[in-house]
Amino acid sequence: MEKTKLKVRIFSTPACPYCVALKGYLKERNIEFEDIDVSRNLEAQKEMIERSGQYGVPVADINGEIIVGFNQERINQLLNLN
Repeated sequence: MEKTKLKVRIFSTPACPYCVALKGYLKERNIEFEDIDVSRNLEAQKEMIERSGQYGVPVADINGEIIVGFNQERINQLLNLN
């Protein structure tokens, strides 16, 4: 089965345990993602807040679909994981 190229971006901070868990979950499943540290990148922080309406992390952007928090069920749906 051919996989569609996914664009996955994770807005996170180093101190956030849910961010660490989400990134570990994706790594275990060999899902490539861009990790964006919003504690150091204020432009990305602004983008995250505008797109999600949230100040908290993690926020995942999977092919333009925004997911707030580590919502494993929704992430699995968007990534076609069982």
